[in-house]
Amino acid sequence: MTTTASTRSPRRLWWAGWATLALSAAAIAAYSVPAYLTGDPAQSRLPLNPDVALHYLSIAVHALPAGLVLLLGPLQFVPALRNRYRALHRVIGRVYMVSVVFASVAAVLATTFSVNGFSAQVAFYLLTAAWLYSLTQAYRTIRRGQVRLHRVWMIRNYALSFAAVLLRVFLLLGLAARSRYEWLTVESVYTTSAWASILISAGVAEWFIVQRSLAARR
Repeated sequence: MTTTASTRSPRRLWWAGWATLALSAAAIAAYSVPAYLTGDPAQSRLPLNPDVALHYLSIAVHALPAGLVLLLGPLQFVPALRNRYRALHRVIGRVYMVSVVFASVAAVLATTFSVNGFSAQVAFYLLTAAWLYSLTQAYRTIRRGQVRLHRVWMIRNYALSFAAVLLRVFLLLGLAARSRYEWLTVESVYTTSAWASILISAGVAEWFIVQRSLAARR
């Protein structure tokens, strides 16, 4: 009884975490993507650079595959799906990787034209570089048959993808705080939210990887 209960508890915790991850990612995708399906710059979720007509297009081209990445990522971490339906796992993985590449290229353009300040631009350039690097490592390791290492790199990659979710959460909190703290500017809120979302996502991923490694040694 004790062994069964102790086994069920981590499983329930894992599924609770997975559900939170998947639902929050789906919510942000549902919020962000439809606005760019209309082709109307007035519907943009981000402030546009009035001097660059290409800015809206670059954001739209980024948002569509990035939304797909948010939706597909959680599926790849479900052991039953990964083990029983390997062909499907591979197809989803290929679509995920191609989507990250397209979203990254568009993100570079969108960041270049951004009106949210230099510090935020640096944050998103670094995020995009880390996003592509972790994807490249994930691809190389699976090609070499290094499955465990591949999973580690995919955890890192999806954590960076999930920074988009945390960004929206921090923006909501920061903008709400502006009503109480008048000295806060929109730019400072956006910049702080950008860096916090990236660093926290990456930090949590590394913590999770370490915990998995320790658990495997027990």
